[in-house]
Amino acid sequence: MDCFQITGGVPLTGVVTASGSKNAGLPLMAASLLCSGQTRLLRTPRLRDTETMAQVLVSLGLECSWNGGTMEIQGGGGGGPIEASYQLVRRMRASVCVLGPLLAARGQAIVALPGGCVFGQRPIDLHLRAMEAFGAEIEVVHGAVYAKSPPSGLHPAEVDLLGPQGTTVLGTANAMMAAAGIDGRSILRNVACEPELLALAKFLVAAGASIEGLGGTDLEVIGTTTLKGVDYEVPSDRIEAGTLLLAGAITRGEVRVEDCQPSDNLALLESLTDCGVEVEQGPDWVGLRAVGDLRAKSVRTAPYPAFPTDLQAQWMAFALTCEGRCQVVDTVYPERFMHVDELNRLGAGIRRQGAEAFLSGPILLSGAPVLASDLRASAALVLAGMAASGNTTVRRVYHLDRGYEQLEVKLQQLGARVKRCVDEQSP
Repeated sequence: MDCFQITGGVPLTGVVTASGSKNAGLPLMAASLLCSGQTRLLRTPRLRDTETMAQVLVSLGLECSWNGGTMEIQGGGGGGPIEASYQLVRRMRASVCVLGPLLAARGQAIVALPGGCVFGQRPIDLHLRAMEAFGAEIEVVHGAVYAKSPPSGLHPAEVDLLGPQGTTVLGTANAMMAAAGIDGRSILRNVACEPELLALAKFLVAAGASIEGLGGTDLEVIGTTTLKGVDYEVPSDRIEAGTLLLAGAITRGEVRVEDCQPSDNLALLESLTDCGVEVEQGPDWVGLRAVGDLRAKSVRTAPYPAFPTDLQAQWMAFALTCEGRCQVVDTVYPERFMHVDELNRLGAGIRRQGAEAFLSGPILLSGAPVLASDLRASAALVLAGMAASGNTTVRRVYHLDRGYEQLEVKLQQLGARVKRCVDEQSP
């Protein structure tokens, strides 16, 4: 098992390139189940999660291979195995997005209930509601979803994807893929609007479906059973780009992230500006310069285009270095605060109450051994370690490897004293 060893106190400077998006790449890979011929996903990030999704697709009878930074997939659109097993699906929640395309392409699907990060319940009721609206018979037994189309096949439908906690990103992806693989016109209401879903919709259109209403809360999908594989570029990872920008800000450095889409991170960029960080942007890059005393700013996570829950932990680490009091509220995943105890080991003094965390800074963080609990918590601990005095060891960075492509290398390019080592204390 690996760990990161970090020596803090070095302002990051320089230029770094964003990778392709994990959260876009995984549904795009799943969508290949609908497509005959070859699908080539350019700029697919090589991560633990994309490797896991490739294994899921192989278990379903597809052929997956890497060609440089391109994932090449063949074998979708026809018959084959219908079960995504627990041994694979338990590794990441996004595996559940094979449910919709598998059901539409093969008429049946057995998908284990998903695993992934451990910060609270994230039920898949809305996914199942959508499949039932398309005519599927659903049964959840023995820890798996058993879905079967009727003898007449799935049919187009009107599906409402609004739940008690708002919209659902993966549920929207599942419904969109299923609708794209069913002949006829479906209406999806109250869909999530994340940029990763826009990328998925554009892929499905390129493959032969028709989708109207992109960017809005309602979509009209005219599907077909004859979708074809296409070449498609995975968009940049807005969460990785945001993490790298926050790495520059927390170390009071000057960083530019290229090959990214600034409009995808407007909530973050506006919040950084409010703190006193100097932010510049171009058509495909963002730069920042963090100098002097910065002001603390409260943030509240919510679905896109609001502040993203996937940057909540990293923002909290940064906010500790700013002047004043603030609070961080997570309305998307109210239990997503497992990083708080570990940040407090560095001297953060964070107080948590339910879905809110209260901070007061600036805090002179002090290096210490810390333990990563999930993907974004790992990134927050790395950022905090770079701002802390002395040495910090971040253990269990396999969480980090699920969603960041060689993060330590990119940080090193910016001058960070971060190195990956074998953790001699791991069990």
